[in-house]
Amino acid sequence: MKSRKTFGRILCSMGLFGILASVLAINAFASGGSSGGGIADFGPGMAYIGAALSTGIAAIGGGIAVGAGAPAAIGALTEDPKSFGKALIFVALGEGIALYGMLISILILNKV
Repeated sequence: MKSRKTFGRILCSMGLFGILASVLAINAFASGGSSGGGIADFGPGMAYIGAALSTGIAAIGGGIAVGAGAPAAIGALTEDPKSFGKALIFVALGEGIALYGMLISILILNKV
């Protein structure tokens, strides 16, 4: 169990480092960087990054929710087969998180 926590912390730190590096790179390009020529409008690029982040982070959250909810639902079904509807709702709520992230990214991409 300890290795899972360590692996999760490594992944989170890598993700945060990636976001920080991309923001610093965008700022360097917008201010001109070392070449002297800057990007006049980097709004569409930020929209694409926002769409990708909303889908990716929502999918990770949905995976975590389904990963925790589905085994609990299966355990509840083994004890009481009549609780199928209630167990299915909890799994579907976890999947809904990913769908909301995809919906937000579609709305962002429609504005670009």
